Amino acid sequence: MSDQLKWIQEELDQLKSAGLYNTIRTINTPQGAWLRVDGKDVLNFCSNNYLGLGNNSEMIAAMKKAADQYGVGPAAVRTIAGTMDIHLELEKRMAAFKGVEDAVTFQSGFCANLATLPALVGKQDVIYSDELNHASIIDGSRLSGAKIIRFAHADARDLLQKITENQANFRRGLIVTDGVFSMDGDIAPLDQIYEVAQATGTILMVDDAHGEGVLGKGGRGIVDHFNLHGKVDVEIGTMSKAFGVVGGVVAGKKVIIDWLRQRGRPFLFSSAVTPADVAACITAIDILERSTELVDRLWENAKYFKNILKTMGFDIGISTTPITPVMLGEAPLAQQFSRELYDESIFAMALGFPTVPRGKARIRVMISAAHSVDDLDQGLAAFEKVGKKLGVI
Repeated sequence: MSDQLKWIQEELDQLKSAGLYNTIRTINTPQGAWLRVDGKDVLNFCSNNYLGLGNNSEMIAAMKKAADQYGVGPAAVRTIAGTMDIHLELEKRMAAFKGVEDAVTFQSGFCANLATLPALVGKQDVIYSDELNHASIIDGSRLSGAKIIRFAHADARDLLQKITENQANFRRGLIVTDGVFSMDGDIAPLDQIYEVAQATGTILMVDDAHGEGVLGKGGRGIVDHFNLHGKVDVEIGTMSKAFGVVGGVVAGKKVIIDWLRQRGRPFLFSSAVTPADVAACITAIDILERSTELVDRLWENAKYFKNILKTMGFDIGISTTPITPVMLGEAPLAQQFSRELYDESIFAMALGFPTVPRGKARIRVMISAAHSVDDLDQGLAAFEKVGKKLGVI
């Protein structure tokens, strides 16, 4: 190894000694309640596959049909030769599903944030960002060049104070918050944040990555949950979680969507999403519009699992969604807990710094509509066994 690269190995060694090195496991099967991980059949508590659509037969059929009709990939960016009629169909369907004026799709939810934030604000502007916002919001905010002012987590009063103190120093301001916070499972007080945005004349943007397919009527998201249709300027979403596919979406006011088609850099400079993926996303909308069954089952499963975990004595934080963090504190304990669960045929990965703050390592359980009650009971029994063995409960 060259001297110029020795520092990398030193950093990796430090991660390992601190219990922060990520050992990445390999999945050998489609997503579902059960997976084969590194050759072992395990109960899956890791995936963001909220509704079990990641291996849905109707969606697979739609993907195959689209590949036959459109080919494997679009081979161009959207603005040159990569926009197919199926892309426009998805955007029209997403706008109708979300109850907004228009929508535009991107390669991922991460890309959607990287596209939107720099297009809306620049060096003369300010972003008011929840202190626990997702990394994609943080990175998009940094790319914009705008001043970033963090407000206390889910605290509309602190947000108002920050805007009042700083508003006069900038050309325009943008409030951005996650809808559902992916590590803790709590929900932003979007109704209160909207009132602040209205009172101060500030643009309002919410990242609904973990809310779509989960919150609101039939999974229409956090704006529907708070009945704020037409009031939130920008909604960021992803189709890689509850939708079970891949891709990002920005939905909201038509003037903003038109602007993103002109200035959203991933739209301009990165190839379009494959038609097969787009077809699967459209089919996911079909499924959600037909019935609330999957969303209802997701919440029933989450309530059942969380209530029993709490009865056992586990600390599951402040979650009010199917995201269930089992709080353990230090990363080495969380990693050991995860290994012990794997020995019990439970796949639930440890999350530590920098994904979560130091001292707040956890096992994050992702409940799915695909889980049966027997699955949940088996998982709960394993958590109880490992929790007692490691002195957590």
